[in-house]
Amino acid sequence: MTPVLRPATIDDADRLAAIGRDTFVETFGTLYRPDDLAAFLTSHTPESWAGELADPRFRILLAMAGDDTAGYAKLGPRSLPFEPRGTPIELRQFYIRREWHGSGLAARMMEAVLATARASGADELYLSVFIDNHRARRFYERYGFVRVGSYAFMVGTHADEDHVMRLVL
Repeated sequence: MTPVLRPATIDDADRLAAIGRDTFVETFGTLYRPDDLAAFLTSHTPESWAGELADPRFRILLAMAGDDTAGYAKLGPRSLPFEPRGTPIELRQFYIRREWHGSGLAARMMEAVLATARASGADELYLSVFIDNHRARRFYERYGFVRVGSYAFMVGTHADEDHVMRLVL
């Protein structure tokens, strides 16, 4: 089944909290002490998702394979520590369940993200990526993202180095 891409609605808050938690733990869970991981995940609740879904500055895309959530992407206002050169939007999260890796879903989602970012009036797209997530970095580089800096991404009390990447739209 080919996943259908659609905008998320307020009714998707529970679904987004679940996939957000599951994909973060699946991708990075072994890197952190249990207390740091638990502290990080406490901010990823259905209530926090509902707040962002109700905020017109956020655009959240779901990839649905029937009733299963295959992936999601979240665009929102700038939060990363960088000086924008134009009108920015930030790709805050871009996750796909592992069983969908290599299926072409990521490319379809990125094309939808880029179209949504352009339609918002932004002329540059920023994101952050863990320096040791080589698969994701290569994926973003294929779309023309370039590294413009780095910062400390906090998971509980643990600081990871993330690259800040920029794409001119």
